[in-house]
Amino acid sequence: MLSLQNAGKRFGPRVLFLEANWLIRNHEKTALVGANGTGKSTLMKILAGFETLDYGVLQQPRGMSIGYLPQEGLALSGRTVFDECLTVFDELREMEKETEHLAGQLAILPHDGPGYEAAAARYSLLQERFHALDGYALDAQVGAVLTGLGFGKEDWARLTSEFSGGWQMRIALAKLLLAKPNLLLLDEPTNHLDLESRNWLEGYLKSYPFGYILISHDRYFLDVTVDRTVEIWNKRLTIYQGNYTKYLTQKEDRRAQLEAAYRNQRLQIEHLEAFISRFRYQATKAKQVQSRIKELEKIERIEIPEEEPVIHFKFPQPPPSGRMVAEAEALSKSYGPKRVFSGVRFTIERGDRVALVGVNGAGKSTLIRLLTGQEPPTAGHIKLGHNVVAEYFAQDQYKVLDPDARMLDDIGRAAVRVPESELRSLLGCFLFSGDDVFKPLGVLSGGERNRFALARILVSPSNFLLLDEPTNHLDMRAKDVLLEAIAAFSGTVVFVSHDRYFIDRLATRVLEVENGAVTAYEGNYEDYLRRKEALAAESLAPSAATSRSVSLPSQSSAASQSPAPASLKADPVVPSGPSSNTIVIEGGYEASNSAAPSGAKSRRLNPIKQKQMEDRCAFLEEEVPRVEAAIAHTEQQLAVYVSADETERLTVLAASLRDQLTGLTAEWEDLILQLEGA
Repeated sequence: MLSLQNAGKRFGPRVLFLEANWLIRNHEKTALVGANGTGKSTLMKILAGFETLDYGVLQQPRGMSIGYLPQEGLALSGRTVFDECLTVFDELREMEKETEHLAGQLAILPHDGPGYEAAAARYSLLQERFHALDGYALDAQVGAVLTGLGFGKEDWARLTSEFSGGWQMRIALAKLLLAKPNLLLLDEPTNHLDLESRNWLEGYLKSYPFGYILISHDRYFLDVTVDRTVEIWNKRLTIYQGNYTKYLTQKEDRRAQLEAAYRNQRLQIEHLEAFISRFRYQATKAKQVQSRIKELEKIERIEIPEEEPVIHFKFPQPPPSGRMVAEAEALSKSYGPKRVFSGVRFTIERGDRVALVGVNGAGKSTLIRLLTGQEPPTAGHIKLGHNVVAEYFAQDQYKVLDPDARMLDDIGRAAVRVPESELRSLLGCFLFSGDDVFKPLGVLSGGERNRFALARILVSPSNFLLLDEPTNHLDMRAKDVLLEAIAAFSGTVVFVSHDRYFIDRLATRVLEVENGAVTAYEGNYEDYLRRKEALAAESLAPSAATSRSVSLPSQSSAASQSPAPASLKADPVVPSGPSSNTIVIEGGYEASNSAAPSGAKSRRLNPIKQKQMEDRCAFLEEEVPRVEAAIAHTEQQLAVYVSADETERLTVLAASLRDQLTGLTAEWEDLILQLEGA
């Protein structure tokens, strides 16, 4: 267990935190949160041993291993990606070499010789330890982590120096995850990850065998990976049990208690001061006055720290476009021999908020550039609707800014009708405060200029916004402002983001770019994932029966019979009789297949009508397992309580799906009876 005792840190006259006490237990999964500049990254460096405390003590048990991932600044070179990751297993690889050497020695040493017994004992010890540390699966472990973090197999043999800074940070993260230290310290680990890699990292961390501390501006990521939250606030460390959402609720309660205590203390102080002022010069009350003065001096004053002001910003609403905003027909795009996608068709309508999802390199940014007209398609076309004016925010938007313009002047030219005070509040939300707003844009870093470019778009938007990674370089406060502004925007938005919370709250449709195709899904990212899971479950569901024994009722009547769905929960209701034959369906279900009831005449169907009924049966046989899989998934979600609203929503959804299943099953049974009676 790592512990801080009465710890404090300052930079010059500025105090980051004081009297910090924190016991970091084994296996605890903790989020470290706080406003920008409160000292989160500094505290992580102290825990990692890269910074020292000005006050207090940091105690670390002997033999405890700590792994630290900074926000940026790591550069690797000299090895391939795969070999660089294998370096974390140098001890195991040396053990393997020694084992191989000992095996050679045992093959030539005489069994009764003086060195054989010692070599055999050492060989046995090394083999047991190597096996216990899973040394035979090193390559598989490295491959699994690299794949999860987005490295294709073709990347494994590339030199690390060939990769950009973001991918270098992924390699460093992979090495830490493979090393499995007793305590992981990850400072913004999701900054350089796409959505799929974040999802993989969430799963990895949830099953991580030791403890870790995370700093992140992705609230969904924190919600699903931590069970404890530590906040640096008011120069103190405050510990909350639960994930980020629970921390927000507890923080509000704690602040309300602090404000109540502050009011009570003010009443007490005012009462003491009034007594002292009233009787200060009366000799008979001198003793009581001195007592009150001492009591007043002993009071430890409660301070209510200033909260960051909540910024609410609304887009100036643009002129409306036509109902159809963009339409793609047979759209294809290739770069030389590399095909990005082909034969793509989709429509974007007014008011849609469309999230583009897919792995890195799938073509999300390419699709946005095609929508803006910055790149021509290889084949097909994109048609913009009536009165549509597109505005594009690129990942490197800062490159088009005037480096000589001052920040406040530049945004003021873009927002003629917005008061300067409101512009300064907006810039403050995007981390530009005080005299920063008078800086020339050319002196800002790339991330700072991108933040400014996004703020600039907010004050004068078009009616069709195309945003590529707008949440990069933003903290939670700025993301909330952006989210609130876009949610209230009357225009149309297409965006790429790796922030799950941002996508879930904003998207009304999802376009998945994958394997050269673009597939549309209605709803937000959660709805998209549910549909994907249902499709995956359906692909694994038992197929319809492949072997059937069917006997015709008579030689003169032609029977056209469709198979029953393999996953029907009950036997179809069909006429039974003494001469019924049995259809065996995979999964153990049986249905009776008999002749028509006594006295009924066979009815020959119109061939076209019969084909339509058979096609409908085939569709129902595929649809029933889909609905059943959706019901099962919904029931699994109901088993995990999230909130009353979510439980109510899932209950209504489950009831609707069951009604749908009942209707589909009844329709299938009716069609089967009609086809059997034909």
